Amino acid sequence: MISSLTNLLPLPILVPLLGAGVALLLGHRPRAQRMVTTLCLLAVPVITSVLLYLADTRGVQHLWVGGWRPPLGIALVSDRLSALMLLVASLVTLSVHVFATGQDDEERKVETPVSIFHPTFLLLSAGVSNAFLAGDLFNLFVGFEMLLFSSYVLLTLGGTADRIRAGSTYVVVNLLSSTLFLMALTAVYAATGTVNIAQLSLRLPELDDHAQGALQMILLVVFAIKAAVFPLWAWLPDSYPTAPAPVTAVFAGLLTKVGVYAILRTQTVLFDHRPLSPVLLVAALLTMLVGIAGAVAQVEIKRILSFTLVSHIGYMTFGIGLATPEGLSGAIFYTAHHITIQTALFLVVGLIERVGGSTSIDRLGRLASASPALAALFFVPAMNLAGIPPLSGFVGKLGLLNAGVNDGSPLAWLLVVGSVLTSLLTLYAMAKIWSRSFWADPVEGAPEPPDNVTLPRLQTMTAMAMVGVTLAITVAAGPLYGYADRAADTLRNGDYARVVLSDVDS
Repeated sequence: MISSLTNLLPLPILVPLLGAGVALLLGHRPRAQRMVTTLCLLAVPVITSVLLYLADTRGVQHLWVGGWRPPLGIALVSDRLSALMLLVASLVTLSVHVFATGQDDEERKVETPVSIFHPTFLLLSAGVSNAFLAGDLFNLFVGFEMLLFSSYVLLTLGGTADRIRAGSTYVVVNLLSSTLFLMALTAVYAATGTVNIAQLSLRLPELDDHAQGALQMILLVVFAIKAAVFPLWAWLPDSYPTAPAPVTAVFAGLLTKVGVYAILRTQTVLFDHRPLSPVLLVAALLTMLVGIAGAVAQVEIKRILSFTLVSHIGYMTFGIGLATPEGLSGAIFYTAHHITIQTALFLVVGLIERVGGSTSIDRLGRLASASPALAALFFVPAMNLAGIPPLSGFVGKLGLLNAGVNDGSPLAWLLVVGSVLTSLLTLYAMAKIWSRSFWADPVEGAPEPPDNVTLPRLQTMTAMAMVGVTLAITVAAGPLYGYADRAADTLRNGDYARVVLSDVDS
C-alpha cells in the first residue's frame, strides 16, 4: 500500500508552479509578488527535508501521477540522491530570492526591471525540482525545458547589448542540446518501447552492444552540453557573467548541476553494466585543466568564477567516470558542496560590484579597508573552493583522490595528478582576486575605493547565511559523506527499478 506521504512528491514542483501563476497575476503589485514568491520558496525546503528523511529511512519513494501506470503513467521518484539535490537546490533558490528582494529600487530597475522576474524565477525552481524527481526521460526533458525557458528570460533581463549577445549564444546551444535530447528520446523509445527509467534499466541490457553504445553516447552528449563538460563547455563563461547578480548566482549554483545529476542518474541506473570510464575520465581531466587555465588568464571576477565552475565540473565527472562506490560517493558529496560554494561566491561578488562599481580586479583595490566584512565573506568560500583543509572542499577532493588511488588505473592516477594541479591553480586564482581586489592599490586610472561603505543589510545577511551553509557542510561533512555513501549504494543496488516497478508488470 502506498504511503500517504508519497503524495508530497509533486509538491516541490506544484508549489512554485502555482506560485508562478499567482505572481504573474500580481504583476502590478510587486510587494505582493515578492511575498508570494517568498512563501512558496520557504515551503519547498520544508517539503524536501521530509522527502530526504523518507528516502534515507524508508528507501526509494515513488508516485504514479494520477494513478496511471506505464507506458502511459508519469512516475515521480525520490531516492537519496534526488532528495539531497532537491534540498540543496531549494536552499539556494530561497537564498537567491531573498538576495534579490534586498535590492533597492534603483538597483531593481537596472538588474530585475520587470514584473516577470518573480514568476519566471518560480518556474525555474519548478523546472529544477521536476528534473530531479523525473522517473522517465521525457519528464526529465520537460524539467530541462522548464528551467531553460525560464533561464532565457532571466539571462536577458534589462535588455542590455551584452545580455542579449550572451543570451543568444546560450539559447542556440541549449536549443541544439534539446533537439538532440528529443532525438535520443525517439531512439530510446523505438528500441525499447518505453522511456521510463526503471523499465529502461531492465530493457537496455537486452539490446545488442552497438545499439546500447549509440543510445548511451547520445544521452551523454546531451547532458554533457548542459553540464558544460569538455569539449562542450565553451558557451558557459560568456553566458553567466553578463546576467544580473541574483540570476548569475542561481545559474552558477544549479543549472550545470542538473546536467551532472542527469549524467550520474543515467550512467548508474541505465548503464551501470557499461560505465564508459575511459571517455568520462579523459573528459573530466580536460574539463579540469581547460577550465582552470581559462580562470588563471582572466581579470574579471565573474569570468574567473565561471571558468572555475567549468573546471570543478571535472571533479564530479571524475567520480562518475570511476564508476566505483567511492567515486560515486565523492561525486555526490562534491556536487552538493559545489552548489552552495558557487552560489555563495556569486552572491558575494554581487556585493563587491555594488561597493566597488566593477568586478574587474584591474579596477578594484583596498576593499578590505573599505569593508572588512565583505573581505571575510569572500575569503571563506574562496578558500573552500580551493580545497583548503579542513573545509568541505578539501573533504570532497580528498574523497575523490582516495577513490582514484584505490582504482589504481593509469587514467585514474592521471586524474589524481590533474585534480591536485587544478586545486593549486584554483588557489592561485582565488589568491589573485583576494590580493588585487582587497589589498593592493588600484591600478593607475582606476577610481579610488571608498573610505568606508555600508553594505545593504538584507543582501549581506543573505550572503552570510549562504556562507554559513557552506560552513555547516564542513561541520557535518562526516554525516553528509555517510549519506553520500548510502546514496551511491542505492544507485548501484537496483533498488530504484525494484521499488518503482514493484506494483507494475514490467
